[in-house]
Parts: sequence; structure tokens; C-alpha cells
Amino acid sequence: MKPHGHDGAGMRVRPYALTGGRTRAQTDLAIETILVRTAVGDARADSTTMERGAILRECTTPCSLAEISARLKMPLGVARVLAGDLCDEGLLDFNRDHAAEGRPSLRLLERVFDGLQAL
Repeated sequence: MKPHGHDGAGMRVRPYALTGGRTRAQTDLAIETILVRTAVGDARADSTTMERGAILRECTTPCSLAEISARLKMPLGVARVLAGDLCDEGLLDFNRDHAAEGRPSLRLLERVFDGLQAL
């Protein structure tokens, strides 16, 4: 999936078509989950389909699921399903300790609070 230009065209493919009609992947990722490409993902980044490949290319450095969604102008639900699939296949990795806690870290909350104060 290429980033969209300034022509306001938006997505030309329905989100359910990109996820095969699924609303969840086996691995459920929170929007603040930090994702990074694995060695296997490095090897397959350029040969993976458009949307999945775009996600892999974004994850050369650690970035959150929300950042991926915004940068690719992809609905968050679609990014969540596709990134979850990529994690299940071993192409992406994420901090599993944070995901198991079920709540954000104190560091993340402090960053959000600082960002809100800056507004």
C-alpha cells in the first residue's frame, strides 16, 4: 500500500478485503504496542504483498501500531490485524512483557502526560 498523495483519493480497497473479513488476528496488539522487524522480516520485506510489505518497511526501526496506521493512512483495525498476522508469522516482534501486563507502562503514561501538557 503506497502512501496516498495530496489528491484526497483515500483507500481504494475496502478494509475487509485487506484482512480477509477478519477483525482480529490471533495476536491482539494494543495501539501503543511497539513493533520491530525480525531477521526473517528483513529477508521478506521486499517480497511481501503491498500492505504487509509496507508495514514491514515501516518497522525497520521500532514504531508503534498507531504510528504505522497513521504513516500508511491505513485504518487502525486493518493495521492491527495485518501486524498481528506478521507477528504470528515471525516477521515482526514486539515487547511481550508489556502486552501481558494489560496496561501501559509508567514511562508511556508520563510521555502521554507531557505531550498533553505541551498542547
